[in-house]
Amino acid sequence: MSEAVSAIKRPRPPAAPHAFDLPGDTAATPEQKVRLAELNARYGSLGGADLLRAMIAEFPGRLAVVSSFGSESVVLLHQLASVDPTVPVLFLNTGKLFGETLRYRDRLQEVLGLTDVRAIGPHPDDLKGRDPEGTLWAGDPNSCCLIRKVLPLRRALTSFDAQVTGRKRFQTAARTAMAPIELSDGKFKINPLANWDQATLERYIDEHKLPAHPLVKDGYLSIGCMPCTSRVREGDAYRSGRWAGLDKEECGIHEPLLQDGDGI
Repeated sequence: MSEAVSAIKRPRPPAAPHAFDLPGDTAATPEQKVRLAELNARYGSLGGADLLRAMIAEFPGRLAVVSSFGSESVVLLHQLASVDPTVPVLFLNTGKLFGETLRYRDRLQEVLGLTDVRAIGPHPDDLKGRDPEGTLWAGDPNSCCLIRKVLPLRRALTSFDAQVTGRKRFQTAARTAMAPIELSDGKFKINPLANWDQATLERYIDEHKLPAHPLVKDGYLSIGCMPCTSRVREGDAYRSGRWAGLDKEECGIHEPLLQDGDGI
């Protein structure tokens, strides 16, 4: 007679790591807060390529675009290519990505003519010490994101004053109040697509005949690491396929930020 099988209860993961709470963080200086207010006053009404062009001029040689080469990344990357294809693009290769994402990165770099795409990844010592079996994502996804995303990006951004993201307000509840220009961990964070909705993104891709991520047609709307990304059922929230079933919607590199007027 077979033994009864009982369900295994998974422990609730610890709170997501906040990038600005980690050791070595640099708080925004009074001068940065003043400049943030000035930048938002001058450029806060801009978006898309116009904001991107202005920020590249404001931070010459000190600005990088951070891209996951996910489902909508082609919009921001196409705008970057039209303004300045030599701006560095930082790509977080966590070691857990879909093969389709890696091939899509290579294709977009060639099609768009981007000249400085940099793959960054977790430090070998972090993997050896905290994820030697490569299965940390299953029991503690927040710590997995910490060593595979948050820390590598921090190291890569040390030589830059500003980073450009592809975040949009419609994606999560935490992003609904996102400003076009913010401060995080002593770095300016630029969000050219903050006000774009899904329909606008899809229309832009169609109008410019841009190549789509191959997983989109298979039901993946927001694409991250393979173990923590699933298909989105019709009618579900845009990012419901990320860390499905867990009380988690951010990896930790995008946390509450200092916006125009805060703390001044």
